[in-house]
Amino acid sequence: MLLEISDIHVHYGKIAALKGITAEVGQGEIVTLIGANGAGKTTTLKTVSGLRGLSSGAIRFDGRDISKMPGHKRVLVGIGQAPEGRGIFPGMTVEENLLMGAYARKDDPAKELAEAYELFPRLAERRKQMGGTMSGGEQQMLAIGRALMAKPKVLLLDEPSMGLAPMLVQQIFSIIQEINRRGTTVLLVEQNAQQALQIAHRAYVLETGRVVKSAPAAELLDDPEVRAAYLGGEMGDAAAPAAGNAAPAARDAAPAAEDGAPADEGSADGSGEETAK
Repeated sequence: MLLEISDIHVHYGKIAALKGITAEVGQGEIVTLIGANGAGKTTTLKTVSGLRGLSSGAIRFDGRDISKMPGHKRVLVGIGQAPEGRGIFPGMTVEENLLMGAYARKDDPAKELAEAYELFPRLAERRKQMGGTMSGGEQQMLAIGRALMAKPKVLLLDEPSMGLAPMLVQQIFSIIQEINRRGTTVLLVEQNAQQALQIAHRAYVLETGRVVKSAPAAELLDDPEVRAAYLGGEMGDAAAPAAGNAAPAARDAAPAAEDGAPADEGSADGSGEETAK
């Protein structure tokens, strides 16, 4: 397995945020974590990326124990993250934001920059625009593009559809599939459980810091308990193509009104130290 999370426990002060999470992500997979707010999904991603420390348990990546490895070194071994809240640099241009994703690399990032612009044509059009003046959907593209600049083996995505209009949600999920089709493994946290399960290969359901179900995503889509808790009891209209049938990179539909306001300025990691999301 590319990523192995073994019985990890994480605390915020005296509060137990993760209570023995065990999960794994294989090379080439899209794996999603679903669950209610406070279930521990975001904390799991932050722990994998090194933004939160372990109380106990272990994390192995590409055959190596990284449990005590600092976050910046995890980027170097192949873990990239597009955090919740996007965490872009509002006073930098689009291109400067993208290049920040390659700050730790010693080689020329020109190839990855060209690939980011191919994947996100709107970013190419706005490469000289300040990040803070872009719409929420464009900032999400920028956050994902920046994470890809580090050439990650696994991409951690935290709530990529948050605050986006439905048209842009479809676009972002198609792009995630295209990123996976090009060879990047994805670990996805997403409130829109139906969309996430439709593109994922496997999924874990988290409740109050524990894994309560794990199965192929298609099975969880048909699971009555999962449907009642996270899918409104209905399958609804098919939205994104199933995993393995990745759509080409979207051509960037115009941002909708719901997506118009620039995102709040945040830290580079997008964290706001939530209790156990």
